[in-house]
Amino acid sequence: MTTLTCFKAYDIRGRLYEELNTEIAYRIGRAYAQFLNARKIAIGGDIRSTSEELKEALANGIMDAGCDVIDLGMTGTEHVYFASFHMDVDGGIEVTASHNPIDFNGMKLVKRNAQPVSGDSGLKDIQKIAESSSFKNIKNRGTLTKLDLMDDYINHILSYIRLENIKPIKLVVNAGNGSAGPTLDALEEMFHRKKIPVEFVKIHHTPDPTFPNGIPNPLLPENRSATSDAVRTYKADIGVAWDGDFDRCFLFDENGDFIEGYYIVGLLAEAFLKKKSGEKIIHDPRLTWNTIDIVEKNNGICIQSKTGHAFIKERMRLENAVYGGEMSAHHYFRDFSYCDSGMIPWLLIIELISVTNTPLSSMVRERMQAFPCSGEINFKVHNTDSVINAVKSHYKYLNPVEDYTDGLSLEFDSWRLNIRSSNTEPLLRLNVESKNNDQLVKDAVHTIKRIIKNCM
Repeated sequence: MTTLTCFKAYDIRGRLYEELNTEIAYRIGRAYAQFLNARKIAIGGDIRSTSEELKEALANGIMDAGCDVIDLGMTGTEHVYFASFHMDVDGGIEVTASHNPIDFNGMKLVKRNAQPVSGDSGLKDIQKIAESSSFKNIKNRGTLTKLDLMDDYINHILSYIRLENIKPIKLVVNAGNGSAGPTLDALEEMFHRKKIPVEFVKIHHTPDPTFPNGIPNPLLPENRSATSDAVRTYKADIGVAWDGDFDRCFLFDENGDFIEGYYIVGLLAEAFLKKKSGEKIIHDPRLTWNTIDIVEKNNGICIQSKTGHAFIKERMRLENAVYGGEMSAHHYFRDFSYCDSGMIPWLLIIELISVTNTPLSSMVRERMQAFPCSGEINFKVHNTDSVINAVKSHYKYLNPVEDYTDGLSLEFDSWRLNIRSSNTEPLLRLNVESKNNDQLVKDAVHTIKRIIKNCM
């Protein structure tokens, strides 16, 4: 029996030809359709050079399991999410490696209504079937249909805002040569048709599998200058940049300054609560005080969940939360079947700018001063548990409030920290925030770095 190392905790990712190839993609497709006992599955793929051939192999596996395939073409992950709750299908698969290196590819799987498939909800079962090739004999092979869902998808995401609220606004949009370009073109056409005064300044726009401007991952500071510079050059009101499969968007204010995803969570929570108070908002434990403060001031209910899309989505469904946000720029919406979207957030933000007649910098400045944060700092360590225990021991004498929702959170009167192992990479991640005291954040980071160094 072959061991398939491309199966991870939440999805499928691997180095091309070594961990993921067309033969493996075929087995995954067949195993997935068999696991679901599916009649129909929607598939899509990002712009990477191998996505089309992997998608074709995936489709053949699904059809050999007796299941029909709807091929959505070149898509972002959220197109597949949308198809899985908009259409009568049993599941969906997006072929994508998102922001991973160019020699990687992968897959994200969902069931009907975009319910996530992860290690504890079927992914391990699919892996066992694929590894053993324990495939059932099927009499009737499935069929393949190609379908363009772009218009339906565009109409859906525009339903989150009132188009008549939008005032003249100029956007720098940076697709990173990934899959976002065609969706932005479709949105631009819709705005033009409806005479909505939104101007797009497009950079790194054309989908290109060679990624001539680098792998699209705006979370990395070195990847932000192109968007920042364009905002300043074109005197734009806002800049938006996406990762490869555009399930995350990253925002820049009118000065070209990058806005930490943490503060965008607060803005979006406020936007929903102003429309309807009393709603539940889900957040992760890494940075919390700003979100909690905003939600409580707007008569909402704040609920903490473990970090990661499978955990956030599960908790949102359980609580029927209207919105969930992670500081990593994943934003989840009840009306999007509790899934994350990289297009809905910036649409809500431009509506907020228009309605309040307030620039983005002003919206976040007060919040950044009230709750300054370190941003996420990553460390490569040999033993994450020993480091976390060392941090806990160092601060024990101060009697902090301890929380183990995800890693270790320590809360003091004026500042707090969260330190945790990454769910997806061999890294230790640190976040620190304070109440109106940036120096406390810097001091804490300096101390914790020293603790980590002593553990090496």
